[in-house]
Amino acid sequence: MDTRRYRMVVDSGLDYVTTGAQVDDRLRHWLKEPPKGYDVAAFAEGRNEIARGVTLDHDSATGTTGAYGRWRLREALPGGTWQTTVLIRRSGDSPTRVQLDVEHLPDDPDAVPVPAKTPRLAAGLLDVLDARDGLADVTAQPQVVEAADVDAVIDELCDETRRLPIVVASTPYGVDFDTWLEHTVDPLVRPLAGLAILYVLPPEAETGFNRALEYHRVYGGGVRTYLPGVDPAWPADGLRHRVMSRRMITERPSHSRRILAQLPQRLATRTPLPAELDSVPVMRTRARGGSHAPELERLRDENIALLEILEEAGREQRVRADEIRDLTHELRKAEDNETLLIAEYDEQYHELHKARAQVQALQRHLVAIGAGAAAYTPVSVPDDEPESFEELLDRVAGLTRLHFTGSRKTTVELDAQAYGSSWVRMTWDAVLALQDFAEAAAAGQADRDFKQWCSDVPNGVRTISPRKIVRDESKSVKGNAGWRRERTFPVPERVHPARKVFMGAHVRVGGGNTIAPRLHYYDGARTEHGIFIGYIGPHLTNTLT
Repeated sequence: MDTRRYRMVVDSGLDYVTTGAQVDDRLRHWLKEPPKGYDVAAFAEGRNEIARGVTLDHDSATGTTGAYGRWRLREALPGGTWQTTVLIRRSGDSPTRVQLDVEHLPDDPDAVPVPAKTPRLAAGLLDVLDARDGLADVTAQPQVVEAADVDAVIDELCDETRRLPIVVASTPYGVDFDTWLEHTVDPLVRPLAGLAILYVLPPEAETGFNRALEYHRVYGGGVRTYLPGVDPAWPADGLRHRVMSRRMITERPSHSRRILAQLPQRLATRTPLPAELDSVPVMRTRARGGSHAPELERLRDENIALLEILEEAGREQRVRADEIRDLTHELRKAEDNETLLIAEYDEQYHELHKARAQVQALQRHLVAIGAGAAAYTPVSVPDDEPESFEELLDRVAGLTRLHFTGSRKTTVELDAQAYGSSWVRMTWDAVLALQDFAEAAAAGQADRDFKQWCSDVPNGVRTISPRKIVRDESKSVKGNAGWRRERTFPVPERVHPARKVFMGAHVRVGGGNTIAPRLHYYDGARTEHGIFIGYIGPHLTNTLT
């Protein structure tokens, strides 16, 4: 997942010339104000070095295919260069496009770039450009949806030309709306400037919004991220659009802000650029120093051959970019198809989950009144489900016979995935089933493996479909040294002297062959070691991935 670069792409509501003037003004204001404080007057005087190690370049062109203007700021700092690029583009009758990119270019080519935060420049541009995405206004602060605006917002959700996600915040019951907006919603969505369309629902608009979107509701202080392509009439589509609860937002605001931003950041960097922006040539600049014109004339003559080479390289780069763009479009189509299958699977699982919960509640009642006295009674676990993988891992730590030994970071990163909104619930079901199985094994009431146990469990015991359980990996996986190493996870020395074991047994979480996560475990329940979960994360490498 590439969330290292910040990218904003919007349509300007102004004409091309006015857009260029506003961008130039906002950029200069951003550069000269604290904390930067650069000498933008130097740029106006013809020098591109506006501070030590800081350059600002500009190029533009007008032709039969339209016009563009571009500003590029490079700031050399320890460890690498921060590059900020603003591009405006007019092509034919299309609106003027504006693209803002911020990225870190490490000095060491093998180093990992530092993730880019949302720049203040983004909000400054949105404030003056009358920015739009499809039918929707793009603003730095959330827009309040009045009751009369609900239909328009729903049209924006369903707009096929929309590229950005729409983030809608609801208001808790009994809470002052202005206070909730100022102290909770505004800070929560601040990193989303330019990355998403932002709305907040006051109570008077929330009822009509949820009545119109029966399968895509948001309420009670929750925040929902609506991906492009909303289908209000399809229940399964509702599962694509993630909801963040009020509890997480209020109890863990920093974590919530980071998680909420990850999906829009990922979509911004992986969504193909509009063709007119993608066709702008590579920027070529030369150092400018107003008082050294003769030297520049000499350098210009010496650089003719180099410019010809660069032009050829630019043409080659554009050819490669066209190929990559076409491949990206094909990949997006394939991903969309798999996402729909996952949504259908999740919808079916949701219904099955409710039915199973009702059956288990009835079975526990029968056990309690003595009708199933001989049956194993599971250890009590709170009925409420975790809302994130991070919370799930915290809950696993409190279970008696289950031990998580894997990478917490890998598991928590699943919270940033776009689809499979019920993955946390499915994984939690598997965890509870493993816990009950381990307890029964410790009590001498399980003489089978986990898959057999789930096929024929006593009344009231938590379980999952045995079809989701795989006893071991295939011969091709076990015979590949690298793939086998991927599935070897830590255990205590009392379990194995090498302090690690191959965990071929796993649970399929969600639908889809390669998108949905896997839970790998080692069954030491019948030797009183308990069950060790070595991995919860994306599907590991095999012949299909």
